Amino acid sequence: MRGLNSSKLCPILGAKIMSQSNEELPVIIQLKRNDARLEEGIMNLATKVKKRLSIIRGIACNLDTETIYRLANDPDIEYISFDVKVYALLDISVPTMEAHFPHEQGYKGEGITVAVIDTGVAPHYDLTRPVNRIIGFKDFINNKTSPYDDNGHGTHVAGIIAGNGYSSRGKYAGIAPEANILGIKALNNRGSGNMSDIIAAIEYAVKTKDEYNTKILNLSFGSPANNSYQKDPLCKAVKEAKNAGLIVVAAAGNSGPEPRTIVSPGISPDVITVGAIDDKRTIDPSDDEIARFSSRGPTNEGLTKPDLVAPGVNINSLSHIEEDGYISMSGTSMATPLISGTVALLLNKYGNLSPDQVKEKLINACIDLKDSKNNQGSGLVNLQKLFNEDETEEIEDKKGLKRSGSSFLGKDILEELLTILLIYYLLDKNA
Repeated sequence: MRGLNSSKLCPILGAKIMSQSNEELPVIIQLKRNDARLEEGIMNLATKVKKRLSIIRGIACNLDTETIYRLANDPDIEYISFDVKVYALLDISVPTMEAHFPHEQGYKGEGITVAVIDTGVAPHYDLTRPVNRIIGFKDFINNKTSPYDDNGHGTHVAGIIAGNGYSSRGKYAGIAPEANILGIKALNNRGSGNMSDIIAAIEYAVKTKDEYNTKILNLSFGSPANNSYQKDPLCKAVKEAKNAGLIVVAAAGNSGPEPRTIVSPGISPDVITVGAIDDKRTIDPSDDEIARFSSRGPTNEGLTKPDLVAPGVNINSLSHIEEDGYISMSGTSMATPLISGTVALLLNKYGNLSPDQVKEKLINACIDLKDSKNNQGSGLVNLQKLFNEDETEEIEDKKGLKRSGSSFLGKDILEELLTILLIYYLLDKNA
């Protein structure tokens, strides 16, 4: 085909069209501006319309390759991408991060809601007793209204964030044991789902953020980074979520140890991207190292990722089958909710913080694991360092004032001595 505008097509679609295959493909079309007439025209051309994605001015639908080719040359179309599949990627981990420190100060995530877009959330006792903290549930897969999880990944993630240890006498409590969970099911029973469903879930979280007091978005999944973050539909959705004030925490991916393996939306500068460490089943972080599976940076555009790391190997959390049971899982999917829960504690202490302020505080509270930036980011987040920040700054400020005062005083005395010597010299010369 001649005249193909490849700059408007993701590599997968470009390859399909160049091979002149004649097939129907699931796509996400992004428009340059809101245009109801163009939207209607696209939907009339589609063999199947899935949904409008207003958060990115997009439409998810099925189109044949000839129609995709023609739309790629339309000046009002911004980008067309394949509607790819997205995949789901605490007993030791919580002490490793020294979570007892904020807990002892009274910060446990109370009143803060974390939206968990995943395979669902089962009503485990650690989330529902003595008070039900699954305060909302939305199902984009089977349209059910009551919380459930037919895979287990989402329940495990939710427990790492907000499990209170009810069934284990506190042993397997999460990072923010008083936080609330908004469960949004966008991945199926196999732990996968379409990017368009994920984007719809993000849009739902943004629209309902005031209703549920949602502050944090946990994304423990990823998709291969086939596009730049400026064009990637999922990255554009998380950018809008950030613009709406949500703090987005995303998994780096489980494609390590090779470089340039960070998945979408972890490639976005608008999210806090989390890699995983192996804590070797010890509380002391001195033997911690980056988990072999944890994806490494940089991104294809040269951005340093991940931003930081957290424990992600053999993490014990909630079972979706037994309401009082626990299971162990590994992956950056498990490291990510440790950071989401940490953010809930931060918001308890400081009230409203912007996403950029939160990222800065987390990065400044990391322990260097003596690995490269594209493996560890800024390092392992340490909650004692994070929640002792004010005291440290106060001490440093006092030291700074003392040093500054001493230097200023010394300068004054020296100037006075020089002045006196000059006066004596002039008097002696005139005599």
